[in-house]
Amino acid sequence: MRSIFVLGDSISIQYGPYLKRMTEGRFVYDRKRGEEEALADLDHPVGANGGDSAMVLDYLKSEQARGTRYDLLLLNCGLHDVKTDPETGEKQVPPDPYRRNLEEIVIIAREMTQAVIWLRTTDAVEDIHNARIAAFHRYHDDVVAYNAIADEIMSRYDVATLDLYAFTRAFGTDAFWDHVHFTEEVRRLQAAYIAGYLERYG
Repeated sequence: MRSIFVLGDSISIQYGPYLKRMTEGRFVYDRKRGEEEALADLDHPVGANGGDSAMVLDYLKSEQARGTRYDLLLLNCGLHDVKTDPETGEKQVPPDPYRRNLEEIVIIAREMTQAVIWLRTTDAVEDIHNARIAAFHRYHDDVVAYNAIADEIMSRYDVATLDLYAFTRAFGTDAFWDHVHFTEEVRRLQAAYIAGYLERYG
């Protein structure tokens, strides 16, 4: 039985249990370790939370050095990259470094796995997010811009892309459980969307 390994942000942690159940019998599900640690504070990436593109790149480099191999690798990073300092406007990972990180991530990931699947970053609605979180802000336009960067790279390297952004955005603002995470029902639907796509790899 083939395995799937998930390396992504807190959104992937929350749909993960549903995805694991929905793919049971077809895939062995696994992800970056430390879910309990990550769930204690979803805004600060530790444990199972893949974090920004620099963190994902570092993780893949360390796993590659250990000789780790994957069958299917589900990848995502972007929500932490677009974090914006409310005073300076500085991004956690600006666009150019994000682009460079993604390119290196793809090159390494393709050496480690039979198939890489990229998931487009889900939205951040500033009227919701920035009214609830003061330490850092996120903006819809940045999510769109960073997704466009990822689209270009994934297309150039012929990496399969799953549009979790458009799928989730269709549910509107009622889909949000807090500033950027989603309700249980939306998490279940996200998992069903991904599981349906994975059938072609089963």
